[in-house]
Amino acid sequence: MSLPIKFRQTLLVLIFATVAIALASVTLAYQANLIPASRLINPDDLIKILQSAKSEKPLMIQVGSHVLYTQAHIPGSEYIGPASSESGLQSLRKRVESLPRNKFIVLYCGCCPWNHCPNVKPADDALKAMGFTNLKVLYITNNFGVDWVDKGYPVAKGD
Repeated sequence: MSLPIKFRQTLLVLIFATVAIALASVTLAYQANLIPASRLINPDDLIKILQSAKSEKPLMIQVGSHVLYTQAHIPGSEYIGPASSESGLQSLRKRVESLPRNKFIVLYCGCCPWNHCPNVKPADDALKAMGFTNLKVLYITNNFGVDWVDKGYPVAKGD
């Protein structure tokens, strides 16, 4: 039994469109590499700021999973929720909406290798769109465990 040509063409277009949308979604989700280097901060530099008596202390916001946050997070950081979800982005926007646009903010996740993180780019984009000018994203190459905890940097656990 052969399908009519019009039906086969329509089916092929639908399949192609579905695959294209799926690939675009995956590509958009993992664009941490597109955050400009000028907005990145590495763990060593952040530690220096946090330990300095003279440096302005940033508002640190974890934009990854709650499980990761409860296992280990930067002391003083706040859990907002995954920025890869609309509810996480809404929580982030709500948390910062009343802050001065020059407030020093550091975003971080650490769920996975940098080039696979679905959370830091949407969070960075949201805050840049709101006009924040003193924004940094913690550059975590591998994951929070390897690039922060295993290096002996301070951690807090739980909520």
